[in-house]
Amino acid sequence: MVKTTFNIPYGEEPEQKVDVYFPTVAVRGAVIDIHGGGWFRGDKLKDADLGELFAQQGYLTFVANYRIGERGHYPRPLEDMDHLYEWLMTGDFSFPREHVLVFGSSVGGNMAIEMAIKYGMPAVSLSGIIDMADWIQAHPDVQGSLDHKNNFGGPSAAINQDGADDPFYKGFIMNYFGGRTDQLAAASPAPRVTAQTGPLYIANSLNEFVPNSGVLAMAQQLTAKQVPFTLRLVPGTHHAKGYWRVVATDVLNFLAANTAE
Repeated sequence: MVKTTFNIPYGEEPEQKVDVYFPTVAVRGAVIDIHGGGWFRGDKLKDADLGELFAQQGYLTFVANYRIGERGHYPRPLEDMDHLYEWLMTGDFSFPREHVLVFGSSVGGNMAIEMAIKYGMPAVSLSGIIDMADWIQAHPDVQGSLDHKNNFGGPSAAINQDGADDPFYKGFIMNYFGGRTDQLAAASPAPRVTAQTGPLYIANSLNEFVPNSGVLAMAQQLTAKQVPFTLRLVPGTHHAKGYWRVVATDVLNFLAANTAE
């Protein structure tokens, strides 16, 4: 069993709690795990399975909650991750500070990429929400909705979206911005990639509700800035952790490669 300490405050907001999974083998580094949920629902316990897995691989793992819904409009979830990063880097935890990585699914994948851009840390993004400003501009007639057609509220590993769901995609993005469009460009990560961005592992399935335009735009910008990355396009309709078994070996190898001495 992995030793776990639940609900440690990393800030003053009530949502700023983190579960810490302690390695059962020699510590390689630390992983910040950011759950999905459309920025309006979800909880850190969705990723308890990965917290335990990463700890078993030697990573001190921090699976965090952050502000969502009406209290979590952009950029508050990103600010929460800034607080978490500062808290763990200055805390008493024992791990090599030069080996901090971030993993995220869906909107967590967006936030993982943001941390790679800001802090230069290696990041894994599964079905990250990347194409926002361009996609919203290209779909003015889509009516946004937070009602999702297939099991979004179920276990993350069981999410099978069966293709595009444009009303939902637009709905949760616009909900994140409180209905505003003036911040979309500033929040879209691909144009802000620099040569200092951390190496990325980015994945998407070929027929899910998150458009592949996002990972392709990210790949183009990473290439232009000479940032190492792996892009994996997975057959089928599963979303994020729904295709975990397909990419698990890739992800663990990416973590290991970026914590090697």
